[in-house]
Formats: sequence, structure tokens, C-alpha cells
Amino acid sequence: MNAIMIEAGASPRIERLKVQNFRALRDVELTHLTPLTVLLGPNGSGKSTVFDVFAFVAECFESGLRRAWDKRGRARELKSRGGEGPVLIEIAYREQPGKRLITYHLEVDERDGRPVVMLEWLRWRRGSHGRPFKFLDYANGIGRVISGELPDEKDERIEVPLSSHDTLAVNALGQLAQNQRVVALRDFILGWHVSYLSSDDARGQPEAGPQEHLNKTGDNLANVIQYLSEEHTEHLELIFGKLRERVPRIETVTADPMPDGRLLLRIKDVPFAEPVMARFASDGTLKLLAYLALLHDPVPPSFIGIEEPENFLHPRLLYGLAEECREAADSTQILVTTHSPFFLDALQPKEVRLLWRDDSGYTQCHSLNQNDKVKAFMDAGAQLGDLWMEGHFGVGDPLTRSGMSAWKGGTI
Repeated sequence: MNAIMIEAGASPRIERLKVQNFRALRDVELTHLTPLTVLLGPNGSGKSTVFDVFAFVAECFESGLRRAWDKRGRARELKSRGGEGPVLIEIAYREQPGKRLITYHLEVDERDGRPVVMLEWLRWRRGSHGRPFKFLDYANGIGRVISGELPDEKDERIEVPLSSHDTLAVNALGQLAQNQRVVALRDFILGWHVSYLSSDDARGQPEAGPQEHLNKTGDNLANVIQYLSEEHTEHLELIFGKLRERVPRIETVTADPMPDGRLLLRIKDVPFAEPVMARFASDGTLKLLAYLALLHDPVPPSFIGIEEPENFLHPRLLYGLAEECREAADSTQILVTTHSPFFLDALQPKEVRLLWRDDSGYTQCHSLNQNDKVKAFMDAGAQLGDLWMEGHFGVGDPLTRSGMSAWKGGTI
């Protein structure tokens, strides 16, 4: 994170996400997002699609809009069936707690088979009583930006045409130091970790060399272990300690350079004299090690997305993993999708968004905090996982018309 833009130790927070015409997300808005937000619902309810919205935005900044758009099948596969208008993504966030709310708005459509940025703007309110104004405002590659640390409506707007209609203004102008608020947003998004961790990828033997952060697939897990062993031994011991609590027979994990320049990740079980290569370790052990390395990164990502952490893990481990996520959310923001009642047991209603598909096939979303019945059960000592399995949420049961029961505000 750019130290000039955002004070050291501060963690930007997304408070609201609005999406239109993105596959099943015809018109969905998630408000009052918490540091740890969990998406719950049956298969096909739209959890992975919400997750992919964040991945799409991150990839637009990392590799360009065209590649992110084509990867998802272009407009034919990406836009909502029967929907009109562009794909719309709007993110409201604060760079630091108590700072002004900034809204990033992006609209993308297709022209002659190519994605086009139809509209892109950044808006905030200077002062508690001022009206919102856009300090970056672009349409079809033409627009203007107000530079400076605290752009004001009265400041000069500078016209900066973009080189292509598929260029994101924030990505382009965020490389210029004078556009400090734009730089801060670009840095924030480039710092996202939208995870697709795979135990198979973690079994690989990458080229030797320490790497500070786990990548999205986890295939550099050995490099991260090497880095922590050299630079942050206290973090590595913390990770190993937590791993041993959950997999009691684990003694050590090492990342050893091989003569051919590759790095070998090895795991030592207490009963055995020699460690085994990661390729022979269990899926659950490798997945848990990767999650712990991600959640206990000395310099955590600005945003972490984790999809279905219950895969390959024993159900009894998920309550503790949820608590690890909440602890890590003190210094980053975490979004999790899950089907697990065991993970859900560790959560509060305000942290859970319930998704289902309505009769038209589009995703609907509500916070469990709106459900008075659930809150009453929680006040009496119930846990969310049990309430979900007993059918008290009213929606989200895959055996009941795919979970498309009617939602009536706070009561069902």
C-alpha cells in the first residue's frame, strides 16, 4: 500500500457493493459490509458469482479489461440473460476508518466484440455538509480528473484522454503521483487476494527463491515458507503452532532448495524420522497450511476472498478457521463463501449474507441481521449453523425449490 496515500497500518474497507447485469446478479446490492463477510446459500444461488465480481475487478487492473472480459465468455456469457444496459459494478469504500466515503463506479459493455468502458467515475463528499461530486469522470475514454491529495469541486479539472476505450481510467491515471486518491484506489485493488487455493498446486516444486505473499492458487506456498523462515521466524512459528493444534502429529514444515534450483516443500510427522514431500501430504494439511500462511501474512493483502474453505478440511476445523478469519479481519477485509454449518457456527448474523434465486432466476441477497427470528434464537444461545440446518432462515434450503422461499423483511 502506498504509504503517502494511506497511513501505515490503516486498512481500507468496502462498505457497499452494487452489481447489475453480471450473470445471475441482475440487480444486487450488499450494504453495511463487515470486516468479515460470509456469503451463504445453496448451489447456484450466486455466491461464486459475487466472488467473481471481485476477481473480475482485480483482473481488470492486473491484466486489463479485455483479458478479464474474454476469459468470462464476453457479453454473451457474462451479461445477465434478458438484461438491458451495461455490466455495472459500484464499490463504496473508506481508505481509513472515519474517513470520507468514496464511491467507484464502473460500467462496461461490448461493441463489435470488444469490451468498452462506457462510464467510470470516482465520487466523494468534501466536508460533512458538502454535496457529492466526481473528482474523476470518464465516458468512452474521454473525461477529466481533479488531482491532488484532497480534490475539491472548485479545483481545476484536467482533461486526459485515454488511449483506448477498454482502458480503465483509474488504472491509467493511478500511475501518476499527482492523482493521489486515484493512486490509492489502484493500489488498494492491486492488493486484493481473491483466492482459488488448490492443494494440487501447493504440491508443486517451484523455482527456489523467497516470495513475500501467497499467490491466488497457492502454488508458491514453498516460496512463502522459505521467505518466512528467513525474514519472519515469529510468524512462521505462529503458523506452525496453529497447524499443530489442528493436525497434532505435524512436527515441522520446511522449504529446502534442491540442486536443480527448485524448492521442495516437506512436512515432518512426529512418528517418522524423515519428512515427506508435500506431494504425499494430505489435501487438508496443505490447504490448512496455505490458509494459515495467507491469514497470518506479516503484511496482509488489502482484501482477501476465500471460496468454500470447507473443501478437504475436517468439519471440526472450520469453527477455528472462522475465528482465524475474524482475527485476521482486524488488518484486512475478508469475504468467504461457504456451505458449511460448522463454519457458520462461529459467526454473527451481521456477518452473513444469505443468497438465493428468485422465480425469475436472478440472485437475491439479504443480511441475516434483518431476520428478527434468527436474532431471537441467537439471543437464547443458538448457533447459526444449527438454525440454518433446521430451516429457520426461510431461504437457502436446496431441497425447497432451490431455496426460493419468500423473504418478508425481518420475519419469515
